[in-house]
Amino acid sequence: MEEKSNTTLQQSGSVHLTKPIRCIVKLGGAAITFKNELETINEENLKTVSLQLRQSMIAGSSSGKVIGMDWSRKAGEPEISSIVDDFDDQPVAESSPFIVVHGAVSFGHFQASKSGVHKGGWNRPLVKAGFVATRISVTNLNLEIVRALAREGIPSIGMSPFACGWSTRERNIASADLSVVTKAIESGLVPVLHGDAVLDDLLGCTILSGDVIISHLAAHLKPDCVVFLTDVLGVYDRPPSEPNAILLREIAVAEDGSWSVVRPTLEDMKNQVKTSVAAHDTTGGMLTKIAEAAMIAKLGINVYIVKAATSHALRALSGELKGEIPDDWLGTLIRFSSK
Repeated sequence: MEEKSNTTLQQSGSVHLTKPIRCIVKLGGAAITFKNELETINEENLKTVSLQLRQSMIAGSSSGKVIGMDWSRKAGEPEISSIVDDFDDQPVAESSPFIVVHGAVSFGHFQASKSGVHKGGWNRPLVKAGFVATRISVTNLNLEIVRALAREGIPSIGMSPFACGWSTRERNIASADLSVVTKAIESGLVPVLHGDAVLDDLLGCTILSGDVIISHLAAHLKPDCVVFLTDVLGVYDRPPSEPNAILLREIAVAEDGSWSVVRPTLEDMKNQVKTSVAAHDTTGGMLTKIAEAAMIAKLGINVYIVKAATSHALRALSGELKGEIPDDWLGTLIRFSSK
């Protein structure tokens, strides 16, 4: 127990940043992949998200030519999209430190669920094979996201938690060396992490979700804000596909971690949300998102849940939303309240 405590202290003490992180972005798998189609990327959404991230990160990038950093040929195209000579005499652009963490959904989910990787059982051949297959799938998606960001001129670098030495103990993070992440940020790079299959001290192996990763990063790196980009406008009082579903504009988190809806005010709202979110969780994972978002908000970090590839997402990413949420912004703000 003492050894584990020392490890945690060492990891926390190793975080030194000369420039604060402005935003950690959770790119939801359902927002960038088609969840009912095996290993299929939503190319249009991913392109728009990458564009909006560039506009939010890099000063003055809304206008002018974009010089991409993906010098590999894209499937179906005869040549690379970027020209090396374009970088001659190119001034270094001012950028704000960001971290991107993405989910997988149609990548990795099939392999993990069929083999039972999330349940552990490392000595079973099927689980070990599923572990390998899951990592192949999620790292393939990670590469495609890194490439999409690089084509927008974002100096993105893929970082798999397993390869960086992250591990769990009964599905809770036991080891997470953040030195590689912080060195990348200090070097002007944008780390792109993802949900991953990792080794577990007791179970043998399990799945470390992107939501848990982002909560851990927020606790140790203290960004100005966290933005969850999803496939819906935000958190609803029931599945958004149901008639009369209401978007919850603001949720307050108390010191004990409990939360309540501030806007809008509806009778018995807490019970309605609990029931509906639990039912929606099997497909959208919104219950997990609220739980992790509440943990982040307890640290005094505002969390925005908003639909990816929309003007509302761009406003959240750009840091425009401070203080009271404007009426024309559609999304959910989750923040700490001492009242």
